[in-house]
Amino acid sequence: MIAGVARLGPRLVVAGTASGVGKTTVATGLMAALRRRGTAVASAKVGPDFIDPGYHALATGRPGRNLDPWMCGEEAMAPLAARAAEGADVLVVEGVMGCFDGALTPRVEGEAPPVDLASTAHVARLLEAPVVLVVDAGGMSRSVAAVVQGYRDFDPQLRLGGVVLNRVGSAGHETALRAALAPLGVPVLGALHRDDALAWRDRHLGLVPVAEQPEQIRRSLDRLAGIVGASVDLDAVVRLAASAPALVTEAPPGARPMGRARVAVAGGPAFSFSYPDNLELLVSAGAELAPFDPCTDPALPEGATGLVAGGGFPEVFAGALADNRPLLDDVRRRVAAGLVTWAECGGLLWLSRSLDGNRLAGALPSDGHMTGRLSLGYRRATLRRDSPLGPGGTALWGHEFHYSDLAPAGDGLDLCGRHGRATAGWASPTLVASYLHLHLGGAPEVAERFVVAATPAGAGTGEARAPA
Repeated sequence: MIAGVARLGPRLVVAGTASGVGKTTVATGLMAALRRRGTAVASAKVGPDFIDPGYHALATGRPGRNLDPWMCGEEAMAPLAARAAEGADVLVVEGVMGCFDGALTPRVEGEAPPVDLASTAHVARLLEAPVVLVVDAGGMSRSVAAVVQGYRDFDPQLRLGGVVLNRVGSAGHETALRAALAPLGVPVLGALHRDDALAWRDRHLGLVPVAEQPEQIRRSLDRLAGIVGASVDLDAVVRLAASAPALVTEAPPGARPMGRARVAVAGGPAFSFSYPDNLELLVSAGAELAPFDPCTDPALPEGATGLVAGGGFPEVFAGALADNRPLLDDVRRRVAAGLVTWAECGGLLWLSRSLDGNRLAGALPSDGHMTGRLSLGYRRATLRRDSPLGPGGTALWGHEFHYSDLAPAGDGLDLCGRHGRATAGWASPTLVASYLHLHLGGAPEVAERFVVAATPAGAGTGEARAPA
Protein backbone atom coordinates (compact mmCIF):
# COMPACT_ATOMS: atom_id res chain seq x y z
CA MET A 1 0.00 0.00 0.00
CA ILE A 2 1.84 3.12 -1.20
CA ALA A 3 1.14 6.77 -2.02
CA GLY A 4 -2.57 6.58 -1.29
CA VAL A 5 -3.07 3.58 -3.59
CA ALA A 6 -4.11 0.10 -2.45
CA ARG A 7 -4.04 -3.10 -4.49
CA LEU A 8 -6.41 -5.94 -3.79
CA GLY A 9 -5.29 -9.35 -5.05
CA PRO A 10 -6.55 -12.94 -4.62
CA ARG A 11 -9.75 -13.08 -2.60
CA LEU A 12 -12.99 -14.95 -2.12
CA VAL A 13 -16.14 -14.66 -0.04
CA VAL A 14 -17.60 -17.58 1.92
CA ALA A 15 -21.39 -17.27 1.95
CA GLY A 16 -24.12 -19.35 3.53
CA THR A 17 -27.58 -20.17 2.31
CA ALA A 18 -28.77 -19.10 5.77
CA SER A 19 -27.41 -18.53 9.26
CA GLY A 20 -26.33 -21.67 11.05
CA VAL A 21 -25.40 -23.73 7.98
CA GLY A 22 -21.72 -23.98 8.96
CA LYS A 23 -20.45 -20.88 7.19
CA THR A 24 -18.23 -19.88 10.12
CA THR A 25 -16.87 -23.42 10.40
CA VAL A 26 -15.97 -23.55 6.70
CA ALA A 27 -14.55 -20.02 6.50
CA THR A 28 -12.43 -20.36 9.64
CA GLY A 29 -11.39 -23.88 8.68
CA LEU A 30 -10.23 -22.69 5.26
CA MET A 31 -8.17 -19.97 6.89
CA ALA A 32 -6.55 -22.39 9.32
CA ALA A 33 -5.96 -25.11 6.70
CA LEU A 34 -4.41 -22.70 4.20
CA ARG A 35 -2.16 -21.23 6.86
CA ARG A 36 -1.08 -24.72 7.95
CA ARG A 37 0.22 -25.45 4.47
CA GLY A 38 2.21 -22.21 4.31
CA THR A 39 -0.21 -19.75 2.69
CA ALA A 40 -0.32 -16.26 4.19
CA VAL A 41 -4.03 -15.77 4.84
CA ALA A 42 -5.84 -12.55 5.69
CA SER A 43 -9.41 -12.44 6.90
CA ALA A 44 -12.44 -10.22 7.09
CA LYS A 45 -16.02 -10.58 8.29
CA VAL A 46 -19.00 -9.00 6.56
CA GLY A 47 -21.07 -7.00 9.03
CA PRO A 48 -20.50 -5.75 12.57
CA ASP A 49 -19.82 -9.02 14.43
CA PHE A 50 -16.92 -9.00 16.91
CA ILE A 51 -16.69 -12.70 17.80
CA ASP A 52 -16.03 -14.36 14.42
CA PRO A 53 -13.04 -12.07 13.70
CA GLY A 54 -11.46 -13.28 16.94
CA TYR A 55 -11.55 -16.84 15.61
CA HIS A 56 -10.23 -15.60 12.27
CA ALA A 57 -7.31 -13.88 13.99
CA LEU A 58 -6.38 -17.07 15.80
CA ALA A 59 -6.67 -19.07 12.57
CA THR A 60 -4.59 -16.67 10.45
CA GLY A 61 -2.19 -15.05 12.91
CA ARG A 62 -3.33 -11.64 11.66
CA PRO A 63 -5.92 -9.12 12.93
CA GLY A 64 -9.50 -10.10 12.16
CA ARG A 65 -11.13 -7.25 10.22
CA ASN A 66 -14.73 -6.20 9.47
CA LEU A 67 -16.26 -5.01 6.22
CA ASP A 68 -19.55 -3.22 6.85
CA PRO A 69 -21.01 -0.99 4.12
CA TRP A 70 -23.70 0.30 6.44
CA MET A 71 -21.37 1.63 9.12
CA CYS A 72 -18.44 2.62 6.89
CA GLY A 73 -20.04 3.31 3.49
CA GLU A 74 -19.73 1.42 0.19
CA GLU A 75 -16.73 3.44 -0.93
CA ALA A 76 -14.66 2.20 2.03
CA MET A 77 -15.10 -1.52 1.32
CA ALA A 78 -12.37 -2.10 -1.28
CA PRO A 79 -9.84 0.11 0.56
CA LEU A 80 -10.53 -1.62 3.89
CA ALA A 81 -10.30 -5.04 2.24
CA ALA A 82 -6.95 -4.03 0.74
CA ARG A 83 -5.72 -3.00 4.19
CA ALA A 84 -6.81 -6.36 5.57
CA ALA A 85 -5.09 -8.25 2.74
CA GLU A 86 -1.83 -6.28 2.76
CA GLY A 87 1.12 -8.70 2.75
CA ALA A 88 -1.09 -11.81 2.43
CA ASP A 89 -1.36 -14.35 -0.37
CA VAL A 90 -5.13 -14.56 -0.16
CA LEU A 91 -8.03 -12.80 1.57
CA VAL A 92 -10.87 -14.98 2.87
CA VAL A 93 -14.02 -13.03 3.73
CA GLU A 94 -16.72 -14.68 5.83
CA GLY A 95 -20.24 -13.54 5.03
CA VAL A 96 -23.10 -12.64 7.34
CA MET A 97 -26.40 -14.49 7.74
CA GLY A 98 -27.63 -15.82 4.38
CA CYS A 99 -25.95 -14.66 1.18
CA PHE A 100 -28.58 -12.06 0.27
CA ASP A 101 -29.73 -11.02 3.75
CA GLY A 102 -28.96 -7.35 4.34
CA ALA A 103 -29.82 -4.35 6.48
CA LEU A 104 -33.41 -3.15 6.57
CA THR A 105 -32.47 0.29 7.91
CA PRO A 106 -31.57 2.91 5.28
CA ARG A 107 -28.21 4.58 5.83
CA VAL A 108 -29.65 7.95 4.80
CA GLU A 109 -32.95 8.89 6.37
CA GLY A 110 -35.77 8.92 3.87
CA GLU A 111 -33.97 6.83 1.29
CA ALA A 112 -34.98 3.29 0.45
CA PRO A 113 -31.98 1.00 1.01
CA PRO A 114 -30.83 -1.44 -1.67
CA VAL A 115 -32.61 -4.74 -1.15
CA ASP A 116 -29.39 -6.38 0.10
CA LEU A 117 -27.57 -3.43 1.66
CA ALA A 118 -24.61 -4.66 3.76
CA SER A 119 -25.28 -8.29 2.80
CA THR A 120 -22.66 -10.86 1.86
CA ALA A 121 -23.66 -10.50 -1.80
CA HIS A 122 -23.36 -6.71 -1.59
CA VAL A 123 -19.79 -6.90 -0.29
CA ALA A 124 -18.85 -9.61 -2.79
CA ARG A 125 -20.00 -7.35 -5.63
CA LEU A 126 -18.10 -4.37 -4.24
CA LEU A 127 -14.93 -6.49 -4.02
CA GLU A 128 -15.56 -8.26 -7.35
CA ALA A 129 -14.87 -11.47 -5.43
CA PRO A 130 -16.00 -15.00 -6.31
CA VAL A 131 -18.30 -16.67 -3.80
CA VAL A 132 -18.00 -20.08 -2.15
CA LEU A 133 -21.49 -21.16 -1.07
CA VAL A 134 -21.83 -23.33 2.05
CA VAL A 135 -24.90 -25.55 1.81
CA ASP A 136 -26.33 -27.52 4.72
CA ALA A 137 -26.98 -30.74 2.80
CA GLY A 138 -28.34 -32.73 5.72
CA GLY A 139 -31.62 -34.35 4.70
CA MET A 140 -31.24 -33.45 1.00
CA SER A 141 -30.24 -35.30 -2.13
CA ARG A 142 -31.37 -34.02 -5.55
CA SER A 143 -32.97 -30.95 -3.95
CA VAL A 144 -29.47 -29.58 -3.39
CA ALA A 145 -29.33 -28.76 -7.10
CA ALA A 146 -32.43 -26.59 -6.87
CA VAL A 147 -30.93 -24.69 -3.92
CA VAL A 148 -27.58 -24.07 -5.61
CA GLN A 149 -29.17 -23.18 -8.96
CA GLY A 150 -31.39 -20.64 -7.20
CA TYR A 151 -28.43 -18.97 -5.52
CA ARG A 152 -26.41 -19.03 -8.74
CA ASP A 153 -29.14 -17.40 -10.85
CA PHE A 154 -30.72 -15.06 -8.30
CA ASP A 155 -28.18 -12.25 -8.83
CA PRO A 156 -26.46 -12.22 -12.25
CA GLN A 157 -23.78 -9.85 -10.91
CA LEU A 158 -22.69 -12.38 -8.32
CA ARG A 159 -20.16 -15.01 -9.36
CA LEU A 160 -20.78 -18.33 -7.65
CA GLY A 161 -17.39 -20.00 -7.92
CA GLY A 162 -17.99 -23.20 -5.97
CA VAL A 163 -19.89 -25.05 -3.28
CA VAL A 164 -18.90 -26.70 -0.02
CA LEU A 165 -21.41 -29.26 1.23
CA ASN A 166 -21.85 -29.44 4.99
CA ARG A 167 -23.41 -32.04 7.32
CA VAL A 168 -23.13 -34.79 4.71
CA GLY A 169 -24.42 -38.05 6.13
CA SER A 170 -22.20 -40.66 4.47
CA ALA A 171 -20.00 -41.46 1.50
CA GLY A 172 -23.08 -42.58 -0.43
CA HIS A 173 -24.88 -39.36 0.46
CA GLU A 174 -21.92 -37.35 -0.82
CA THR A 175 -21.93 -39.28 -4.09
CA ALA A 176 -25.64 -38.55 -4.59
CA LEU A 177 -25.17 -34.85 -3.84
CA ARG A 178 -22.27 -34.51 -6.27
CA ALA A 179 -24.26 -36.31 -8.97
CA ALA A 180 -27.21 -33.94 -8.48
CA LEU A 181 -24.96 -30.89 -8.78
CA ALA A 182 -22.91 -32.07 -11.78
CA PRO A 183 -25.32 -30.76 -14.49
CA LEU A 184 -25.12 -27.23 -13.05
CA GLY A 185 -21.40 -26.88 -13.75
CA VAL A 186 -20.81 -25.36 -10.29
CA PRO A 187 -17.69 -26.98 -8.81
CA VAL A 188 -18.06 -28.88 -5.56
CA LEU A 189 -14.94 -27.78 -3.69
CA GLY A 190 -15.43 -30.10 -0.76
CA ALA A 191 -17.81 -31.97 1.54
CA LEU A 192 -17.78 -31.98 5.34
CA HIS A 193 -19.44 -35.00 6.93
CA ARG A 194 -21.30 -34.79 10.21
CA ASP A 195 -18.74 -34.63 12.99
CA ASP A 196 -19.08 -33.56 16.63
CA ALA A 197 -15.64 -31.97 16.33
CA LEU A 198 -17.22 -29.34 14.08
CA ALA A 199 -19.69 -28.20 16.73
CA TRP A 200 -18.90 -24.81 18.29
CA ARG A 201 -20.01 -23.68 21.71
CA ASP A 202 -22.75 -21.09 21.66
CA ARG A 203 -23.71 -18.19 23.86
CA HIS A 204 -26.53 -15.66 23.59
CA LEU A 205 -24.48 -13.35 21.34
CA GLY A 206 -22.98 -16.17 19.28
CA LEU A 207 -19.70 -18.04 19.71
CA VAL A 208 -17.73 -17.83 22.92
CA PRO A 209 -15.07 -15.12 22.41
CA VAL A 210 -11.49 -16.27 21.90
CA ALA A 211 -10.32 -14.11 24.81
CA GLU A 212 -12.18 -16.36 27.24
CA GLN A 213 -10.77 -19.75 26.14
CA PRO A 214 -7.81 -19.13 23.81
CA GLU A 215 -5.99 -22.43 24.31
CA GLN A 216 -9.10 -24.58 24.05
CA ILE A 217 -10.16 -22.75 20.89
CA ARG A 218 -6.63 -23.00 19.47
CA ARG A 219 -6.79 -26.79 19.86
CA SER A 220 -10.22 -26.86 18.22
CA LEU A 221 -8.91 -24.80 15.31
CA ASP A 222 -6.04 -27.20 14.86
CA ARG A 223 -8.48 -30.11 14.58
CA LEU A 224 -10.67 -28.05 12.24
CA ALA A 225 -7.71 -27.26 9.98
CA GLY A 226 -7.00 -30.97 9.63
CA ILE A 227 -10.62 -31.84 8.83
CA VAL A 228 -11.09 -29.05 6.29
CA GLY A 229 -7.69 -29.69 4.73
CA ALA A 230 -8.66 -33.32 4.15
CA SER A 231 -12.21 -32.58 2.99
CA VAL A 232 -11.83 -29.50 0.76
CA ASP A 233 -9.73 -29.08 -2.39
CA LEU A 234 -7.48 -26.29 -1.15
CA ASP A 235 -5.70 -25.99 -4.51
CA ALA A 236 -9.05 -25.33 -6.18
CA VAL A 237 -9.90 -22.76 -3.50
CA VAL A 238 -6.64 -20.90 -4.11
CA ARG A 239 -7.19 -20.97 -7.88
CA LEU A 240 -10.68 -19.56 -7.40
CA ALA A 241 -9.38 -16.73 -5.23
CA ALA A 242 -6.65 -15.98 -7.78
CA SER A 243 -9.30 -15.66 -10.51
CA ALA A 244 -10.64 -12.47 -8.92
CA PRO A 245 -9.58 -9.45 -10.99
CA ALA A 246 -6.84 -7.32 -9.46
CA LEU A 247 -8.28 -4.08 -8.08
CA VAL A 248 -6.46 -0.80 -7.64
CA THR A 249 -8.26 1.44 -5.20
CA GLU A 250 -7.58 4.33 -2.89
CA ALA A 251 -5.92 3.54 0.40
CA PRO A 252 -8.40 3.57 3.29
CA PRO A 253 -8.82 6.92 5.02
CA GLY A 254 -6.39 7.41 7.86
CA ALA A 255 -6.21 9.61 10.92
CA ARG A 256 -3.81 12.52 11.06
CA PRO A 257 -1.51 13.05 14.07
CA MET A 258 -3.55 15.40 16.25
CA GLY A 259 -2.13 15.16 19.75
CA ARG A 260 -0.34 13.04 22.35
CA ALA A 261 -2.62 11.10 24.64
CA ARG A 262 -2.24 7.99 26.77
CA VAL A 263 -5.45 6.02 26.38
CA ALA A 264 -6.39 3.22 28.76
CA VAL A 265 -8.15 0.44 26.80
CA ALA A 266 -10.30 -2.08 28.67
CA GLY A 267 -9.49 -5.65 27.65
CA GLY A 268 -9.26 -9.15 29.06
CA PRO A 269 -12.01 -11.75 28.82
CA ALA A 270 -14.82 -9.36 29.83
CA PHE A 271 -14.05 -6.70 27.21
CA SER A 272 -12.99 -8.32 23.96
CA PHE A 273 -15.17 -6.37 21.51
CA SER A 274 -12.93 -3.78 19.83
CA TYR A 275 -12.42 -3.21 16.12
CA PRO A 276 -8.68 -3.27 15.25
CA ASP A 277 -9.27 -0.41 12.80
CA ASN A 278 -10.54 1.83 15.61
CA LEU A 279 -7.52 1.18 17.82
CA GLU A 280 -5.12 1.67 14.90
CA LEU A 281 -6.77 4.97 14.00
CA LEU A 282 -6.40 6.18 17.58
CA VAL A 283 -2.69 5.35 17.40
CA SER A 284 -2.36 7.16 14.07
CA ALA A 285 -4.02 10.19 15.61
CA GLY A 286 -1.41 10.24 18.39
CA ALA A 287 -2.68 7.91 21.10
CA GLU A 288 -0.47 5.59 23.12
CA LEU A 289 -2.70 2.64 24.00
CA ALA A 290 -2.40 1.21 27.51
CA PRO A 291 -4.40 -2.05 27.84
CA PHE A 292 -5.75 -3.12 31.23
CA ASP A 293 -8.02 -5.88 32.55
CA PRO A 294 -11.02 -4.55 34.51
CA CYS A 295 -11.35 -7.92 36.28
CA THR A 296 -7.88 -7.89 37.82
CA ASP A 297 -6.00 -4.59 37.54
CA PRO A 298 -6.29 -2.45 40.70
CA ALA A 299 -6.15 0.93 38.94
CA LEU A 300 -6.18 2.52 35.51
CA PRO A 301 -2.81 2.61 33.76
CA GLU A 302 -0.55 5.30 35.13
CA GLY A 303 -0.72 8.59 33.28
CA ALA A 304 -3.91 7.77 31.38
CA THR A 305 -5.55 10.86 29.89
CA GLY A 306 -8.28 8.91 28.10
CA LEU A 307 -10.34 5.76 28.59
CA VAL A 308 -11.90 3.45 25.99
CA ALA A 309 -14.17 0.69 27.29
CA GLY A 310 -15.69 -1.33 24.48
CA GLY A 311 -18.12 -4.22 24.50
CA GLY A 312 -17.97 -7.79 25.67
CA PHE A 313 -19.71 -9.92 28.27
CA PRO A 314 -19.67 -7.95 31.54
CA GLU A 315 -22.74 -9.94 32.66
CA VAL A 316 -20.71 -13.16 32.55
CA PHE A 317 -17.94 -11.57 34.63
CA ALA A 318 -20.12 -9.27 36.75
CA GLY A 319 -18.95 -10.88 39.98
CA ALA A 320 -15.24 -10.44 39.21
CA LEU A 321 -15.81 -6.90 37.98
CA ALA A 322 -17.78 -5.99 41.09
CA ASP A 323 -15.14 -7.52 43.38
CA ASN A 324 -12.44 -5.27 41.92
CA ARG A 325 -13.43 -2.31 44.08
CA PRO A 326 -10.06 -0.50 43.92
CA LEU A 327 -10.31 -0.17 40.14
CA LEU A 328 -14.01 0.74 40.18
CA ASP A 329 -13.38 3.46 42.76
CA ASP A 330 -10.45 4.77 40.70
CA VAL A 331 -12.58 4.85 37.55
CA ARG A 332 -15.44 6.65 39.30
CA ARG A 333 -13.10 9.30 40.67
CA ARG A 334 -11.23 9.76 37.40
CA VAL A 335 -14.35 10.01 35.24
CA ALA A 336 -15.90 12.51 37.66
CA ALA A 337 -12.69 14.54 37.46
CA GLY A 338 -12.97 14.76 33.67
CA LEU A 339 -11.10 11.75 32.30
CA VAL A 340 -11.94 11.70 28.59
CA THR A 341 -14.04 8.56 28.16
CA TRP A 342 -15.61 6.57 25.31
CA ALA A 343 -17.70 3.57 26.42
CA GLU A 344 -19.73 1.19 24.27
CA CYS A 345 -22.32 -1.37 25.41
CA GLY A 346 -20.40 -3.51 27.93
CA GLY A 347 -18.34 -0.46 28.84
CA LEU A 348 -21.57 1.48 29.38
CA LEU A 349 -22.77 -1.16 31.84
CA TRP A 350 -19.40 -1.24 33.62
CA LEU A 351 -19.58 2.52 34.20
CA SER A 352 -23.12 2.27 35.58
CA ARG A 353 -24.02 1.90 39.24
CA SER A 354 -24.91 -1.79 39.03
CA LEU A 355 -25.71 -4.76 36.82
CA ASP A 356 -28.30 -7.19 38.18
CA GLY A 357 -27.43 -6.17 41.72
CA ASN A 358 -23.65 -6.29 41.25
CA ARG A 359 -22.29 -2.90 42.29
CA LEU A 360 -20.06 -1.42 39.58
CA ALA A 361 -18.26 1.89 38.94
CA GLY A 362 -21.11 4.32 39.58
CA ALA A 363 -19.68 6.81 37.09
CA LEU A 364 -23.13 6.97 35.44
CA PRO A 365 -26.39 7.43 37.37
CA SER A 366 -28.03 4.31 35.93
CA ASP A 367 -28.57 0.65 36.76
CA GLY A 368 -28.40 -2.21 34.26
CA HIS A 369 -30.22 -5.50 34.14
CA MET A 370 -30.26 -8.44 31.75
CA THR A 371 -33.47 -9.16 29.87
CA GLY A 372 -34.77 -11.88 27.59
CA ARG A 373 -35.21 -9.33 24.83
CA LEU A 374 -32.61 -8.77 22.11
CA SER A 375 -31.94 -5.19 20.98
CA LEU A 376 -30.35 -5.59 17.57
CA GLY A 377 -29.78 -3.46 14.52
CA TYR A 378 -28.08 -0.56 12.85
CA ARG A 379 -28.58 2.92 14.27
CA ARG A 380 -28.09 6.42 12.90
CA ALA A 381 -27.10 8.52 15.89
CA THR A 382 -26.89 12.25 16.46
CA LEU A 383 -25.01 13.64 19.44
CA ARG A 384 -27.31 15.91 21.43
CA ARG A 385 -24.43 17.78 23.05
CA ASP A 386 -20.67 18.20 22.72
CA SER A 387 -18.62 15.07 23.42
CA PRO A 388 -15.10 13.67 22.81
CA LEU A 389 -16.37 12.12 19.55
CA GLY A 390 -17.62 15.40 18.15
CA PRO A 391 -19.73 18.47 18.89
CA GLY A 392 -23.46 18.41 19.37
CA GLY A 393 -25.16 17.58 16.08
CA THR A 394 -22.44 15.19 14.92
CA ALA A 395 -23.86 12.20 13.02
CA LEU A 396 -22.57 8.69 13.77
CA TRP A 397 -23.40 5.32 12.19
CA GLY A 398 -23.23 2.22 14.36
CA HIS A 399 -25.04 -0.86 15.62
CA GLU A 400 -26.49 -2.31 18.80
CA PHE A 401 -26.54 -5.95 19.93
CA HIS A 402 -27.44 -6.53 23.58
CA TYR A 403 -29.79 -8.34 25.95
CA SER A 404 -29.65 -5.71 28.68
CA ASP A 405 -31.41 -2.47 29.55
CA LEU A 406 -30.24 0.59 31.46
CA ALA A 407 -32.49 2.74 33.63
CA PRO A 408 -32.54 5.65 33.32
CA ALA A 409 -31.45 5.29 29.69
CA GLY A 410 -29.81 8.71 29.43
CA ASP A 411 -30.42 11.47 26.92
CA GLY A 412 -27.08 12.01 25.19
CA LEU A 413 -27.86 10.67 21.70
CA ASP A 414 -30.82 10.64 19.36
CA LEU A 415 -31.01 7.21 17.75
CA CYS A 416 -32.91 6.16 14.65
CA GLY A 417 -33.30 2.57 13.54
CA ARG A 418 -35.63 0.28 11.69
CA HIS A 419 -38.28 0.37 14.40
CA GLY A 420 -38.27 4.10 15.09
CA ARG A 421 -36.50 6.66 17.23
CA ALA A 422 -35.22 6.80 20.77
CA THR A 423 -33.08 8.97 23.01
CA ALA A 424 -30.45 7.21 25.10
CA GLY A 425 -26.84 7.22 26.24
CA TRP A 426 -24.72 9.81 27.97
CA ALA A 427 -22.71 12.65 26.48
CA SER A 428 -20.69 15.53 27.91
CA PRO A 429 -17.55 17.39 26.78
CA THR A 430 -15.45 14.65 28.42
CA LEU A 431 -17.61 11.53 28.02
CA VAL A 432 -19.73 9.55 25.58
CA ALA A 433 -21.26 6.27 26.75
CA SER A 434 -24.01 4.34 24.98
CA TYR A 435 -24.99 0.96 23.59
CA LEU A 436 -23.81 2.09 20.15
CA HIS A 437 -20.81 0.27 18.63
CA LEU A 438 -18.88 2.37 16.09
CA HIS A 439 -16.53 1.26 13.32
CA LEU A 440 -14.39 4.24 12.30
CA GLY A 441 -13.07 2.74 9.05
CA GLY A 442 -15.00 5.36 7.10
CA ALA A 443 -14.79 8.12 9.74
CA PRO A 444 -11.20 8.58 10.98
CA GLU A 445 -12.02 12.13 12.06
CA VAL A 446 -13.86 10.65 15.06
CA ALA A 447 -10.59 9.10 16.29
CA GLU A 448 -8.86 12.43 15.73
CA ARG A 449 -11.44 14.25 17.86
CA PHE A 450 -11.07 11.76 20.71
CA VAL A 451 -7.29 12.10 20.75
CA VAL A 452 -7.55 15.92 20.68
CA ALA A 453 -9.94 15.79 23.63
CA ALA A 454 -7.64 13.41 25.56
CA THR A 455 -4.45 15.37 24.87
CA PRO A 456 -3.31 17.44 27.87
CA ALA A 457 -3.14 21.18 27.32
CA GLY A 458 0.07 22.16 25.58
CA ALA A 459 0.76 18.69 24.17
CA GLY A 460 -1.23 18.91 20.93
CA THR A 461 0.29 18.57 17.47
CA GLY A 462 -2.47 20.04 15.34
CA GLU A 463 -6.07 21.10 15.08
CA ALA A 464 -8.98 18.73 14.88
CA ARG A 465 -10.60 18.21 11.50
CA ALA A 466 -13.95 19.93 11.12
CA PRO A 467 -16.91 17.71 11.92
CA ALA A 468 -18.00 15.60 8.96
